[in-house]
Amino acid sequence: MFDPTSLIPTEALRAFRDRIHRVAREKIGPQASRVDEKEFFNREAESLLWDHGLLTLTFPKKYGGYGKGRAVALCIGVEEIAKYCASSSLLLIIQAVGSFPIIHGGAKRIKQTYLPQMSQGRKPVAYLVTEPTAGSDVASIQTTAVRDGNHYILNGSKCFATSGGVAGIYSVLAKTSEGKNGSSFFLVERESEGLSIGRTERKLGQRGSNTTEVFLENVKVPAENLLGREGEGFLIAMKDFDMSRPAIAAQALGIAEGAVATIVQFIREKNTVETSMADHPVIQAVLADSAVLIEAGRGLTYRAALLNDEGKDDTKLASMAKCFASDAAMKITTDLLDVFQILNEYGFLKDSQLERMFRDAKLTQIFEGTNQIQRLVIARQMLKESMG
Repeated sequence: MFDPTSLIPTEALRAFRDRIHRVAREKIGPQASRVDEKEFFNREAESLLWDHGLLTLTFPKKYGGYGKGRAVALCIGVEEIAKYCASSSLLLIIQAVGSFPIIHGGAKRIKQTYLPQMSQGRKPVAYLVTEPTAGSDVASIQTTAVRDGNHYILNGSKCFATSGGVAGIYSVLAKTSEGKNGSSFFLVERESEGLSIGRTERKLGQRGSNTTEVFLENVKVPAENLLGREGEGFLIAMKDFDMSRPAIAAQALGIAEGAVATIVQFIREKNTVETSMADHPVIQAVLADSAVLIEAGRGLTYRAALLNDEGKDDTKLASMAKCFASDAAMKITTDLLDVFQILNEYGFLKDSQLERMFRDAKLTQIFEGTNQIQRLVIARQMLKESMG
């Protein structure tokens, strides 16, 4: 099988992957079904992720970051955990996404103040961008930030905020003027007066992740909490996507690999001389197709992450990876449910790990830009490149 660490041939990355795989298999995986069934945020898993430095991978090294190769390290960590629990792997992604505007847009004092709170103080961060009337179209947000002396006053509502109810810090996108370049990011603390948490969403998949509404009513934010310059919000959000979309692809790969492993283990346990399930041609075809899709998706995913680490433009590859890997995960989990059907087993029941993975895979096609949006991004980048 293709080894992603061969792209950056370091023993450190190999040891990192092996360590995270053991943690995911032994500590996080056994809790995954219960977390999904009860739909609760797993504080024990969160603590483990902090213990192993997985929630600061993309931070500067002095604040607990991985250092060189951090985008690849993020993908490896997400993939290994998603094999056993997609909800837990999502926490790595949202921590990287939410901290991105702070790391890349925050003034020196902001980073010195808040990054230690997040790393040493173990404060989760949430990313408040999506709104009821602005989903994939980031430029259409309605939340406003109006300058008032040495502060900005924020008003608006955000939805589908991953970690919204458990975060201590928020990166909030708001309009500071009209037009495409009229949005800006702000760092907002959980304790801010006027910030409140709304409904906790009940989702199809990845139910162990906390997803809420967040309301901002006359929230007073110091002007120094502006991340980047006014009007740079859209640009920061797009660069954030270039980092996060390969990680979503890695999550989809992990889910698909976990699903394949579930079927293979089942066949090995049930296979006998009298009943040779492994020789069934349909089952063999599904397993072969699944393996091809996973390997192809991994190549795209880690190529995009490598480009990101090298500071090169990975917009097209990031969207390709996210789109391909998530579509592949959905196809693989669907086909494997059909394999259970062929075997007269009940893969669609709640007791089946595969049923959970099928639902988890669907979300990878939706967040960080739907796959319909990814195809638009890919086509636009192709046309842009063709025109020099």
